[in-house]
Amino acid sequence: MNSLTATPPLLDEFPPLPLEEWENTKDTLHLYLQVIGKIRLKLMPRRNHWWNVTLHVTSRGLGTGPMPYTFYTLTCEFDFIDHQLHLHTSTGASESIALQDGLSVAEFYTQVMKALEVLGVQVEILGKPYDNKSAIPFAQDHTHATYNPEQVHRYWRVLVTVDQVLQEFSGRFYGKTCPVQLYWHHLDLTVTRFSGKKIPVKPEASIVEKDAYTHEIISFGFWPGDNDVRFPAFYSYTYLSPEGLDKEPLQPEQASWVDTNGSPMAILNYEELRQLDNPRQALLHFLESAYQAGAKLAKWPVEELVVKPLSEL
Repeated sequence: MNSLTATPPLLDEFPPLPLEEWENTKDTLHLYLQVIGKIRLKLMPRRNHWWNVTLHVTSRGLGTGPMPYTFYTLTCEFDFIDHQLHLHTSTGASESIALQDGLSVAEFYTQVMKALEVLGVQVEILGKPYDNKSAIPFAQDHTHATYNPEQVHRYWRVLVTVDQVLQEFSGRFYGKTCPVQLYWHHLDLTVTRFSGKKIPVKPEASIVEKDAYTHEIISFGFWPGDNDVRFPAFYSYTYLSPEGLDKEPLQPEQASWVDTNGSPMAILNYEELRQLDNPRQALLHFLESAYQAGAKLAKWPVEELVVKPLSEL
């Protein structure tokens, strides 16, 4: 069959992703991502709100994008189709690591460091998990070694769809907006809108929080579930949270407000979303309703921040 004319198979935009089914694989993959994320943290120039450390959805998996190193760049990309980690430099050199069941975090970490050495990249990272349920240093972690290719591929397919929706949603806002990006400490795929208003930073806040929460925001995201929330879900929160936020209406009707550390968070269960007739449109409604709730009560200039179609300019 001619690959140029072949019709690609139809794929479920929102495939099932029950946490319990793939949790062991997720935990291992999460730690792989932290290894690469820490390399990006070390090599990238600082950007506001930690945008320099994040990973991004690609047409084959998740990647760092080009990272500067001396006179050239390094890119690390997880390929969740062929299940490889590819490391490329702008000099033309490359190394690859096979992702497969039984590859422990310790072995993955060792292979990554050796590949970097071959590529002439010298980088030292703090070789242990960050804000993770595992506290085992990467080089000693022979516990996490589960990698189910089908499960990882399915998770990535979800990320591809969610990334598309978040990209569309982010383009509707004129104000400062972060890239759609994956924060590897909690596996959140997020986009955040800023009002431009600076807010007081709590003196007791961590260094991460001190840079993350310097300005008023409304954030939106997806995460696959964790020890506390046992299902994949979409969320939105407004910071600082205005009084009465949890009384504002949300769409679709499956969405609700929950208390998170004393503040309301809008939640939409992924499984409930995927059962709807038009989950993509329902997700856009969820994002917009959560934004309108926070922006209205926080007195953002909502109308001024709307991006209009070119036909209306």
